[in-house]
Amino acid sequence: VLLSDSETLASPPPMAPQQTGSSRKRKAQGDGQGAGSSVLPGPVMAAAPGEGPRLPKRQRRPVARRSLVHYLNGRAQGHAGLPGFESELRGYAILRLPELLQERQLALGPLNKVFASQWLNARQVVCGTKCNTLFVVDIHSGRITRIPLMRDRVPGLARPQPTCGIHAVELNPSKTLLATGGENPNSLAVYQLPTFDPVCLGDRQGHRDWIFAIAWMSDTVAVSGSRDGTVALWRMDPDMFNGISWYKDMGLPRYAHIRPKDMEAIPRATTNPGNRKVRALAFSGKNQELGAVSLDGYFHLWKARSSLSRLLSFRLPYCRENVCLTYCDDLSLYAVGSQSHVSFLDPRQRQQNIRPLCSREGGTGVRSLSFYQHIITVGTGHGSLLFYDIRAQKFLEEKSSASLDSFPGPTGRKLKLTCGRGWLNQNELWVNYFGGMEEFPNALYTHCYNWPEMKLFVGGGPLPSGLHGNYAGLWS
Repeated sequence: VLLSDSETLASPPPMAPQQTGSSRKRKAQGDGQGAGSSVLPGPVMAAAPGEGPRLPKRQRRPVARRSLVHYLNGRAQGHAGLPGFESELRGYAILRLPELLQERQLALGPLNKVFASQWLNARQVVCGTKCNTLFVVDIHSGRITRIPLMRDRVPGLARPQPTCGIHAVELNPSKTLLATGGENPNSLAVYQLPTFDPVCLGDRQGHRDWIFAIAWMSDTVAVSGSRDGTVALWRMDPDMFNGISWYKDMGLPRYAHIRPKDMEAIPRATTNPGNRKVRALAFSGKNQELGAVSLDGYFHLWKARSSLSRLLSFRLPYCRENVCLTYCDDLSLYAVGSQSHVSFLDPRQRQQNIRPLCSREGGTGVRSLSFYQHIITVGTGHGSLLFYDIRAQKFLEEKSSASLDSFPGPTGRKLKLTCGRGWLNQNELWVNYFGGMEEFPNALYTHCYNWPEMKLFVGGGPLPSGLHGNYAGLWS
């Protein structure tokens, strides 16, 4: 048995009733009448000879416009729409978007397994792969641009290890810096955006094993987690940026070599003291705390300031293959993905009120997670995307096809998006160990949303560690 690598919009608003010719005429004459108007007290108007006394004109009361068109026009003009309407519209879009997404696969050539991804802008996604390739893909044209990796100060340590690759790609809050792995997967590489000029490489007194996770605490402070059982805090000094343009003009790839400001070891568990590998990190900006998951089945929490101070550690309810972690600031909730479950953690609550969810995807595991408001997206090792509503504590369901005079209703079936075949290298290992299986689902190691554009990028590859292949798809 081969081990794994870790491895809408709302419906159109109801149309306003058409105005009759007489109502249009009154409006043109400025009679001031509107739906729901009331007569205000005032003086009686003078009447023409032979007529009775005129009634006072009705004062116009602002009419509440609840149309999506009026809201969007108002937002374009720079003023707010209806109070609460934007959040209601966004919440409805979040619930409806998954069932409307359609896949378009992106060709990546012979690259091996997309492990990490982030949107750079509306049309570019930066990715890291198992074959230690950092690249940018244009989702419109499909063009791939490779980014040169930074090398350690000591060349002998810079040779990439064949079974590792780039497991983390993270942008700082202002999207001016990108942190990832170097040519040596033990080192932290930081690039300046949007030019990808190299800024610095954390290769001095840093990690002794592969970097699996990265989280930004601010625009200039990042934390990395490694297989060596440590988390390291790195600070990017503004002086590092001064010489970038000069060296770029001279054609010299010059960058600083830095060391961590602080480094903390994962406490040894009594059950499996040799498996303290840090697999995932998530930062809480609201609480200024850093959560970490280690492969020995523990969750750890640090207070993150100028240094790291560990607050607590406890054993997770499901301990096998805890490989992904995400955090929701709105709910103050961590979510941990394991072999067959997603567990929800609030470190401030002794009793967890949200029960774990089971992916039930053949034991292939949860490989990627993301929060957006109350919806959590789950990427599995079986090539599918699932969507879970935290508020309702249930998966989103498929909708039945609606007739012309009815709305679609739930079918009771879990909504599941199944990704395409991608590309698989049909080598000897594939023939000898898997009998030349034509259909082989891809593990979805990474996914990231571009909510303003209503798009979802998904990347991955075959789950068994020995197989070589990739998958990348744009869902929109």
